[in-house]
Amino acid sequence: MAAERFDVVVVGSGPGGYVGAIRAAQLGLRTAVVEAERPGGVCLNWGCIPTKALLRNAEVLQLFHRAAEFGITVDNLRVDYAVAHRRSRQVADRMSKGVEYLFRKNKIALVPGRGELAGPGAVRVHPEEGGSPRTLEARAVMVATGAEPRSLPGITIDGEHVISSDEALRLERLPKSVIIIGAGAVGVEFADVFAAYGVEVTVVEALPRLLPIEDEEISRGLQRSFDKRKIGVRTGATVFGAKPNRTTVSVEIDQEGKAARLSAECVLVAVGRGAKTRGLGLETLGVAMERGFVKVTPRLETSVTGVYAIGDVAGPPLLAHKASAEGITAAEAIAGHATRGVDPRAVPNCTYCHPQVASLGLTEAQARQEGHAIRVGRYHFQANGKAQALAEPEGLVKIVAAAETGEILGVHILGAEATELIAEFGLGKTLEATVEEVGHTIHAHPTMAEAVMEAALDAMGQAIHL
Repeated sequence: MAAERFDVVVVGSGPGGYVGAIRAAQLGLRTAVVEAERPGGVCLNWGCIPTKALLRNAEVLQLFHRAAEFGITVDNLRVDYAVAHRRSRQVADRMSKGVEYLFRKNKIALVPGRGELAGPGAVRVHPEEGGSPRTLEARAVMVATGAEPRSLPGITIDGEHVISSDEALRLERLPKSVIIIGAGAVGVEFADVFAAYGVEVTVVEALPRLLPIEDEEISRGLQRSFDKRKIGVRTGATVFGAKPNRTTVSVEIDQEGKAARLSAECVLVAVGRGAKTRGLGLETLGVAMERGFVKVTPRLETSVTGVYAIGDVAGPPLLAHKASAEGITAAEAIAGHATRGVDPRAVPNCTYCHPQVASLGLTEAQARQEGHAIRVGRYHFQANGKAQALAEPEGLVKIVAAAETGEILGVHILGAEATELIAEFGLGKTLEATVEEVGHTIHAHPTMAEAVMEAALDAMGQAIHL
């Protein structure tokens, strides 16, 4: 069978792949996307979107438990997690169908099957249900296969007693107790959902605090919130093994030199993800790798001319929005356009537990380590009228700024809608805004966003409501 010809073939249809494909099509390139499963990748089907649907259910449930604060009496409250799970799948399905529509709209060929690089400018597609492979030829290939869950030495993910986030999203019935290994975004988000539904949760983290990559002050605030909700947290704890028994799983840990054994009905391993590169043919083609990820240039081209890699497979941060931005950059590079590139310090981190956490740029400690003379502005939501009206006074906005110029080096938010508020600083980063410009921008009252203005003013010693 003769090879089918395209300008660009994208392998993988997650937030990087489908966005890159759409941008390529917009630029007049004949584009195909190879996908072994459903369009949308892990994010839309088994990651970002269904988890946020579950977190919304958890948020509503927590509000019901607080109903008395609002003068509402709730009797005979009944909870059905199976319905929450079903709703999360419906949301994911709707979004995946939306990607299929966008492919049709942009005249992008969706080719089902597993993609393998078969040589320069060639992708061999293996149908999932057998049959003869087909070959797609292209001027450029964009690898966007994403990442997959990792485990730890001595821990085998069996999909039943010891699970990854993939299996956690398939649960229709929750266990009575769970140990979550890893306190990054995935770990604390599932801790939030499980705890809201009455599961006894223990989070185990090898590093000294929850969300170790976030600013220390923010991590401490989240720890206090988890403590109030009786979510168990063991930081500075190394896990040596997880052994399933008849009805429970035993986890051996060492916390600050003291051995301990924990037990729960289920263990969720949430220690991060590794690049999904097996079976892609990268080694045969001679594509350079670095620490398990594909090595790329600022234009996202690999060591092999005409082969590009974007998103999780190209290295951290492993975030959907970073993948999308890289997809656009790669498509524009393939089309011969000047590219803006992706600045890692302009990529926001968002964690959707309650209270939410969001950040951009340097933590206070990182700024000091890099030798910056800094000033720090803080504004606690407890002093914010909208936060009090919403009964969401927990958390703060923290800005780390250069002492002389007022350049915003980092922003860290803990509280309700933190993941929405961080966008103001994303725009600020693009426009190179200073704390003076943010602080002197008139913000509507009453809004949570006023805390942004007040934190900026505090960095200048001019906060009004402190």
